[in-house]
Amino acid sequence: MKVKVTTLDSKAAGDITLADAVFGVAPRADIVARVVNWQLAKRRAGTHKVKSRGEIARTTAKMYRQKGTGNARHGPRSVVQFRGGGVVHGPVVRDHGYSLPKKVRQLGMKSALSSKAADGKLIVVDELKSEAKTAKLKAKLAKLGAENALFIGGAELDAGFVKAASNIPFVDVLPQQGINVYDILRRDVLVLSKDAAAHLEERLK
Repeated sequence: MKVKVTTLDSKAAGDITLADAVFGVAPRADIVARVVNWQLAKRRAGTHKVKSRGEIARTTAKMYRQKGTGNARHGPRSVVQFRGGGVVHGPVVRDHGYSLPKKVRQLGMKSALSSKAADGKLIVVDELKSEAKTAKLKAKLAKLGAENALFIGGAELDAGFVKAASNIPFVDVLPQQGINVYDILRRDVLVLSKDAAAHLEERLK
């Protein structure tokens, strides 16, 4: 597919041909959901922890004698029904991540990119460079129609652009190697530099 290339100042900068195998596939919502769930599971810290009965620092001696007190029969005070006792089947430190086949991850990325392209929410710019002035960049983005957008630059990002964009809400900036399905979906518009578009085609073909 042929897409117009623009500058951050909303001026025409030629055309670029994007591979249909990457930007023109039929979106699969089920695959995208699988990839997003996989990403979010990997992000979970899994550091929540409670003590079980065996980890409670209390004596294991019987609370009182078995018979003759008029009370219910009990063993040690570390049992779950007493204050300060252990927790049954509570959370433990663990890794929530799991594996997902590479082909599924690639199809999820292609579906997310193709969905943006089909909805007219994909913008290709020649380069992401700007002086470190938030007000000026914000005005440019409003004219470009990218006030709620994810910007994907080359292997290295321009320091001025990153600094200016960091103060603008609903605007994220990532290098080309950091692009992911979740961040694509959480922003309304996807803005790719020409280098990022070429990188994606090479990576996903």
